[in-house]
Amino acid sequence: MYIITHRKWFYLLPAALIVGSLALLFIFGLKGGVDLTGGSLLEVSYPGNRPEVEQIENAVQPLNLGQMHIQAVGDNGYLLRMRDINDAERQALEESLALGDLQVKTERFTSIGPTIGEELRSKAWVAIGLVLFAIIVYIAFAFRKVSEPVQSWKYGAIAILTLIHDIIIPIGLFAVLGFTHGAEVDSLFIVGLLTILGISINDTIVVFDRVRENLKINQDRALKEDFESVVGRSITQTIARSVNTSLTVIIVLFSLYFLGPVTTKDFALTLIVGMLAGTYSSIFLASPLLVTWERFSAKNK
Repeated sequence: MYIITHRKWFYLLPAALIVGSLALLFIFGLKGGVDLTGGSLLEVSYPGNRPEVEQIENAVQPLNLGQMHIQAVGDNGYLLRMRDINDAERQALEESLALGDLQVKTERFTSIGPTIGEELRSKAWVAIGLVLFAIIVYIAFAFRKVSEPVQSWKYGAIAILTLIHDIIIPIGLFAVLGFTHGAEVDSLFIVGLLTILGISINDTIVVFDRVRENLKINQDRALKEDFESVVGRSITQTIARSVNTSLTVIIVLFSLYFLGPVTTKDFALTLIVGMLAGTYSSIFLASPLLVTWERFSAKNK
């Protein structure tokens, strides 16, 4: 009941994070990865002694490959991002990276044309939109027998609002990380957002379903209980389950972030931030919003 009684205070943190994330997104924007914007990515490693970034830049400058972003990877590697290059340019690039007697090994090479990158980007946002639409339709159908005191479609609408909160926060984080550390959003980032939507909605549905069950029990037993008390009791009954489940997943994600390969660090970070936001919204945002909406509707009547 404490969460519901003081729900207005719990709205402050999400509101601040959403406003801040949108501001960061507007100011810095998102730095698209190769697979979303098109271009080439080459990862190399130097088994012996890794050269300095300046040596790499001086070696590739005569190739006229345009603007190139060089990022250190691990203890002995570099990740090079550039425009879409052909096989001849790739071969010349790999040869130029063999500085003197240093041994160089190509770990991976990816090249995606701008047309394919644009198609992947548009399909990614379409996928997110379809997921959100399918969720609201499903919740409206699943809660169709719950019409009092909150209509079934409102459960779906609130679920979508909280899901938007859950993905806006990692998007804002990567906007500022792209500006400060050159972090890029790629197809793995989109997969991370879709994963956040799936996990977060599961926690929200658990609480909503308990609200539905408690309303039905009161109806069957002809018990009169105000909606605020029903929602508060439902949160109390499910909060331990939600927190324990989320903590288990977050522990695994932290292991992936600190011990996993470099290529999955941004993916793990996306999920960590999204899971934290989703756990908070499922407990402190979604259900309290039901009460706020019910109170607002009752006042207007």
